Amino acid sequence: MSHASPRTGDDGRATAPRANAVVAALAFGGIVFSLMQSLVIPIVPDLPKLLGASPSNSSWAITATLLAAAVATPVTGRLGDMIGKRRMLLVSLVLLVAGSVTAALSDSLVPLVVGRALQGLAAGVVPLGISIMRDELPPERLGSATALMSASQGVGGALGLPAAAAIADNFDWHTLFWASGAAGALAAVLVLVFVPESKVRSGGRFDLVGAIGMAAGLVCLLLAVSKGAGWGWTSGTTLGLFAAAVVVLLLWGLFELRVKEPLVDLRTSARRQVLFTNVASIAVGFSLYMTILIVPQFLQLPAATGYGLGKSLLTAGLVMAPMGLVMMATAPVSGRVTRARGPKTTLMIGALIVAAGYGLNIVLMNAVWHFVLVSCIIGAGVGFTFGALPALVMGAVPASETGAANSLNTLMRAIGTSFASAVAAVILSQMTTNFGSVALPSENGFKTVMAVGVGAGLLAFALASFIPRHRRATATADTASESATPSAVPGGTAALARHAVNTTEPPNQPLHAAKE
Repeated sequence: MSHASPRTGDDGRATAPRANAVVAALAFGGIVFSLMQSLVIPIVPDLPKLLGASPSNSSWAITATLLAAAVATPVTGRLGDMIGKRRMLLVSLVLLVAGSVTAALSDSLVPLVVGRALQGLAAGVVPLGISIMRDELPPERLGSATALMSASQGVGGALGLPAAAAIADNFDWHTLFWASGAAGALAAVLVLVFVPESKVRSGGRFDLVGAIGMAAGLVCLLLAVSKGAGWGWTSGTTLGLFAAAVVVLLLWGLFELRVKEPLVDLRTSARRQVLFTNVASIAVGFSLYMTILIVPQFLQLPAATGYGLGKSLLTAGLVMAPMGLVMMATAPVSGRVTRARGPKTTLMIGALIVAAGYGLNIVLMNAVWHFVLVSCIIGAGVGFTFGALPALVMGAVPASETGAANSLNTLMRAIGTSFASAVAAVILSQMTTNFGSVALPSENGFKTVMAVGVGAGLLAFALASFIPRHRRATATADTASESATPSAVPGGTAALARHAVNTTEPPNQPLHAAKE
């Protein structure tokens, strides 16, 4: 099946309404991937009984997705830059469908874990979609479109929980994965029909050694973080994995600095704008996942505890659903603020909103509407921050490297979510109260987690303050063409103009042309 040829303007970019179809198809793909991640949450407590496995082994259904996503994200981003972003996006969606079908047909642990790992390999959907948008959309559409695509990660997570709870309550658990597979297939069809293949490619050779080294380091790090609570944070296995992660990633970094065509261009990543954006992304990912993690848990605590609200998982999911809708509604606002004031300002505003939301949650936690209000505030903040991050990254890297750069940024957010889970687990396991013969997380434990959320928002704000100040373009396209001709930069003068508007690097920062 071939995709329809999009109508294009004089600069080769899709024109409306074709641009709307491109954005809708890509954003739907991002939402489908994030839905897939949250679909298993309702059945996690039942997995040992459903699969005939121990609770410890059953948790691999979650861990496998995390590890596969960490490995796949930078690899698919780099391959997208080299051989085609749309092509790798379709490969990712096919893997998601294959994983969903494998999990849907499983009745034991091993095939379920294999299916979940295949689903995790589709993690490049969002960064590849953002990179395609940079190549295909007119400059005036780029800010709001990439904000929506970036926010789709949170939107799918927030909307997926109530949908998954409703399916799990009324159907066989395999239906969750059949639904995921059907949604993935629909996303692939939409991409085939509406999304053109970008002509912006870097070419070159794939850095296999770098990919293996980065995968090994990330697996050691994330395995220690995700399994540390069960194994013991001071156990030899956990400490050994942390040590191995440090050693492997250091050696990997030295190798990447020496290789001619690295998997990750560390020199570009070390630019102040990219570096502080990526570090801030860890705090942003941390703050997003913290609320998705603790709010449903708090709402389901028995009312007899004196602070729990005794709600069902479905109700808890419905409480989180408005958060996803707010994130979606905030995306175009984020884009407008970015165009007017620059992505650095947008990121700082979003970080403060997130911190304010968590701070308000410390004092408002006695009724369902309190959590609806707080989750909406946090969702608005995350919408702002997720909208700013790709703009900051793409404003500092060549057009031919956006796939790899956006993938690295997405990976940083994923690392933040992993640490959020670990930190929340440690706090809630240490601060407990006795409820009959069962130890439950205490009210102060939840308040402490929320205080950590405040700190994550403020940390993101502080890190964003180190990003170079936004500079408006003062030169015309003709002036810009003195240093790079339209034929040298994909997209011609429109691409030059967009680079000048988006970049926050010093004016003498050279423009990079894609390798043909």
